[in-house]
Amino acid sequence: MSAAGERAQKIRARAQDLEQAAERATDPAERQRLKDKARQFREQSEHEGTAGTPDVDPMVSSRR
Repeated sequence: MSAAGERAQKIRARAQDLEQAAERATDPAERQRLKDKARQFREQSEHEGTAGTPDVDPMVSSRR
């Protein structure tokens, strides 16, 4: 696995931990804060997971 892939996996694991903590939180404000933080980590992991991969235009086919 690439370094970016490993980093993305760690970020996803952290997001999962935060989601679980949010489920256990009894304070609504704390629950929301944890959910928001988990969402930020998920978004970051998606970015990290795609870093270094070339953008592919789905409208361009491989016709030659």
